[in-house]
Amino acid sequence: MPLSPAAPRKLLHLRDITLRGYERDDGMIDIEVHMTDTKTYSWTNRDRGGIAAGEPLHDMWMRVTINREMTIQSCEARMDGTPHAICPQVAPNFARLEGLTIGKGFLKSAMGRLHGVEGCTHLRELLQPLATVAFQTMFSLDHGKPRTSRAEGVPPYLVNTCYAYKEDGPVVRRKLEEAK
Repeated sequence: MPLSPAAPRKLLHLRDITLRGYERDDGMIDIEVHMTDTKTYSWTNRDRGGIAAGEPLHDMWMRVTINREMTIQSCEARMDGTPHAICPQVAPNFARLEGLTIGKGFLKSAMGRLHGVEGCTHLRELLQPLATVAFQTMFSLDHGKPRTSRAEGVPPYLVNTCYAYKEDGPVVRRKLEEAK
């Protein structure tokens, strides 16, 4: 269902985020995210001189490699477009995510490693959808394969992660019935 009709308006800012989940030949999983921010107008910028309409203000990339247990093996970040020349210097800090497991408490732990001046607001914002795509990618790998968990038929990494997949809820209960 689309939103209700909007009031007359003028587009000023666009943020595009693309996420992809890949199964690698070595059995690892890569989750890649690309984010751009653009304006519909040209403007001046001290570090870049000027930024033309449609030219990315932010052009940022991140790749997280995880194993089948959802543990981060490596994280690489790049900033091809930033408003300040200093911004790309923080990208290597995202390697600090190595060793974290995407699951309960992941975002809190990630923020602990990349808080404030240790990270980049925009790259940190990408961690939530990146984690979601990691779950979706794992589901794609497991699709059609036998599963065992507290709720047979539900991947263990999904149980109790949201309202729909609560252990004693109707979705999990239905999947238990279907598994019998």
